[in-house]
Amino acid sequence: MSHVPPSGTSTPGTSDAPAATPGVPGAPRLTALDATHRALGATMTDFAGWDMPLRYASERDEHQAVRTRAGLFDLSHMGEITVSGPAAGDLLDYALVGNIGAVAVGRARYTMICQEDGGILDDLIVYRLGEDTFMVVANASNAQTVLDALTARAEGFDAAVRDDRDAYALLAVQGPESPGILKSLTDADLDGLKYYAGLPGTVAGVPALIARTGYTGEDGFELFVEPRYAEGLWQALTEAGESVGLVPCGLSCRDTLRLEAGMPLYGNELSTALTPFDAGLGRVVKFEKTSNGGAFVGREALQAAAERAASAPPRKLVGLIAEGRRVPRAGYQVVADGAVVGEVTSGAPSPTLGRPIAMAYVDASHAAPGTAGVGVDIRGSHEPYEVVALPFYKRQK
Repeated sequence: MSHVPPSGTSTPGTSDAPAATPGVPGAPRLTALDATHRALGATMTDFAGWDMPLRYASERDEHQAVRTRAGLFDLSHMGEITVSGPAAGDLLDYALVGNIGAVAVGRARYTMICQEDGGILDDLIVYRLGEDTFMVVANASNAQTVLDALTARAEGFDAAVRDDRDAYALLAVQGPESPGILKSLTDADLDGLKYYAGLPGTVAGVPALIARTGYTGEDGFELFVEPRYAEGLWQALTEAGESVGLVPCGLSCRDTLRLEAGMPLYGNELSTALTPFDAGLGRVVKFEKTSNGGAFVGREALQAAAERAASAPPRKLVGLIAEGRRVPRAGYQVVADGAVVGEVTSGAPSPTLGRPIAMAYVDASHAAPGTAGVGVDIRGSHEPYEVVALPFYKRQK
């Protein structure tokens, strides 16, 4: 995507407008859509220092709307960091595990930032906005950590790291009806917009960066806009989607959607105690990149982790489907033949499957789909579970 805005507009991310925050020190931050959420009767929750909508009515109905129609999310708590300058690509190649300098303008890359010991600080999406400009999107809970790490790692590079968390509001439209909804509000080439790509455009008269990544297992779009435009854009999307059943959606159904899609959540499936290879995501580590002489933070530790994973596979991340109705939660032990063989990282009732599901790290000897005798210790009772390959749900394309 070009960093040049449409004629007569400004580029999202360049606004000096302050973030919508409460005036009480230590109080949760408010997104630009806070008043909208409250007017809709949302149940609010403190999430990573932000006051965010958990649900508006039934989280099951919101989940099913995204699977069958469309849902509208406020994701303005995510952390946007702009990296720019002649050596921006080299800096990101050094600071992150991916080959970011090879990403084409207009494309995005899923990657991670690791410690020197290989532990995962955060998983990220990086958009290349221009030849020398990138936008790093971090999880809300880790945004400051990522900002601090990038700033420290920028020393010696001809590149600038800028905190743009207050410059963006982020709305997402997810679900099978999302392309039609968005097409009614923009003349941007959505048909030509590939998965993990983005382009500048105007949506309902609002200048936006239109991205297509998603975290629900469905097709959908993310709209990065200046906070002052957020309420008007939310209303326009709501009206455009009314006839096809679009509903506002909170964080609760976002979690069950990503769980069904087998997508990791930082703090559950990912942490500083795990390397990408431990998490089964070694594919995001690119040892072959040539910038900086192939050097990047954590390289030696990650090479050792890759060798360990190849010779003696660590615990593997698998799916578990309940035979009964009891719901597993993060931290519950996975058991087999009276021994602990793993630990649940995420669990919830699955609206799509109609049964409780979980993701868990289990010993390689019990990780094959269909492995018999595996259960979850739920308050002292060993409930039977079926081991399955992830994801639990994959949309029909």
